[in-house]
Amino acid sequence: MKQSGADSYWGGIVKSMGLVFGDIGTSPIYTLTVIVTLTRPSQQSIYGIISLIVWTLILLVMVEYAWLAMSLGRKGEGGTIVLREILVRMLKPGRRLAFVTFLSYVGICLLIGDGVITPAISILSAVEGLELIPGLEHISQSVLILIAAIIAVGLFFFQNKGTDRVATAFGPLMVIWFLALTVSGAVAIASHPMVLKAVSPWYAVKFLSGNGLAGFFVLSEVILCATGGEALYADMGHLGRRPIVRAWYFVFAALVINYLGQGAYIITHPNATNILFGMVRHEAAILYIPFLLLTVIATVIASQALISGVFSIVYQGITTRILPLLKVDYTSTHLKSQIYIGSVNWGLLLLVIMIMLVFKKSENLAAAYGLAVTGTMTITGVMMTMIFARTTKKWKVPVALLVTLADLGFLVANLNKFPHGGYWSLILAAVPFVTIIVWTRGQRALYRALRPLDFETFELAYGQIYAKGKNIPGTGLFFVKEWSVIPPYLVHCIIRSNIIYERNVLISIVRTDEPYGLETGLKTGLAPGLDAIEIKSGYMEILDIEALLKENGIQEKVIFYGVEDIATDNPVWKFFSTIKRQTPNFVQFNRLPAAKLQGVVTRVEM
Repeated sequence: MKQSGADSYWGGIVKSMGLVFGDIGTSPIYTLTVIVTLTRPSQQSIYGIISLIVWTLILLVMVEYAWLAMSLGRKGEGGTIVLREILVRMLKPGRRLAFVTFLSYVGICLLIGDGVITPAISILSAVEGLELIPGLEHISQSVLILIAAIIAVGLFFFQNKGTDRVATAFGPLMVIWFLALTVSGAVAIASHPMVLKAVSPWYAVKFLSGNGLAGFFVLSEVILCATGGEALYADMGHLGRRPIVRAWYFVFAALVINYLGQGAYIITHPNATNILFGMVRHEAAILYIPFLLLTVIATVIASQALISGVFSIVYQGITTRILPLLKVDYTSTHLKSQIYIGSVNWGLLLLVIMIMLVFKKSENLAAAYGLAVTGTMTITGVMMTMIFARTTKKWKVPVALLVTLADLGFLVANLNKFPHGGYWSLILAAVPFVTIIVWTRGQRALYRALRPLDFETFELAYGQIYAKGKNIPGTGLFFVKEWSVIPPYLVHCIIRSNIIYERNVLISIVRTDEPYGLETGLKTGLAPGLDAIEIKSGYMEILDIEALLKENGIQEKVIFYGVEDIATDNPVWKFFSTIKRQTPNFVQFNRLPAAKLQGVVTRVEM
């Protein structure tokens, strides 16, 4: 019994390394390389920069995410939407709630935008390591972009197979990657052990105070070391809190040792350009090509984790009704978070390749990177502080405030990147943001315009028509969200058009949070000839509605469902109507006999 506990302990850590820490684990490839192109490396400035990196990892990843954010979960899930769900329960409707909702939308969209930039910068920076192979020094940048694009296409092409199957291989590969980072860092530290002093925060403070505004703007590149920190919280639903936090301590040690090693290497080789690759090649030239291959694998895993994260965010958006319905494929029988959304997958691929072509080099891409991350971190900080202030854990408020102020400092420093490509973060985030705003407002406006009827009013009119006895032989089935709220198409069908059967059944389908499980509840005698059936099913259940109806003694002749035809001159509602037309109807999700289906169009003025 003890053995299995140990297996799950280490197994959880290994899986976390594969699924959660890819992004932050591959940041040593480019972080110091980018900083050194901007700052002239002297021994003191390198100590200061390494100290800033170490304390950024401690404050923004360990304290903000591993300790604070991960103590806030809902059904084991984490992420910006979860923080919003927690706050919605604590706040009264009003300006504060509107502000929290707005913040959560921005956070979600920045993370989706990040899902484009991370694969692009990670894969490009790894492929650029080819330049250090003897004989390939003069390889053209366009060839490097082509190789990176081919790797990206391969990565996105296999998404529909499901990460659940591949994740078992990811963990051990990332363990090898973190071991390689630790060993290469330790070997480099041995050549200049004095670099260990850089762990002291005094060097970070000295660097910032001694370099003024230029030193402050270096923070916009230092933040690259913490990109992917938000994945700890966003991916909490995949594996649970404990294995992620345990794995983080190992990852943190590997990152700190590697950054200290890179610092030692720069001090002894001040003209080095591609720092991590240069350091490994200097230490063991024979191992350079295997290390380069490992780097490419690690960046693919990092990109994979972020793509899975984007799928999870979009799925949470669909289930909380802030994003339109999209076709979702479930790729795992036991993990709800293991999903595939085709439209999101191919959209991301096109944008990743476009971003590679626009920026051409990983160091140029670093200019677009950071704004989204610091924006997301600041939003998380603000929402966490609001939650802790309303719970019994008020002692956490000062810590959350300190972290939020640090986030804000990094965000302000990153505004410097805006004209140099940082605006791409906002362009990429704007697409989902506009969609969310239009969709949520459109749904509310549509519901108001449809004016559903309460059951009591409907029952009166229904009873009078049914009593006339001119009813159609057989059973008519009518789709509703819930039997107590009557949609306009049903009023149109039964009350205006007198389409009334001898037996009329209202059917509603409710999806639960469990993967499997099926319940049907039949309510008979709501009114003469009027029954209702509710089907509660797990999200992984593929429903055979026809069979379920037969089990409950329902042999329908025809199935009615509502379709809204939106008439509007308002350009925003026209866009909403277009989204609605492009997204699938719930009837398309469920295998229903086409011959029996009758879509009833309700014209709605918006």
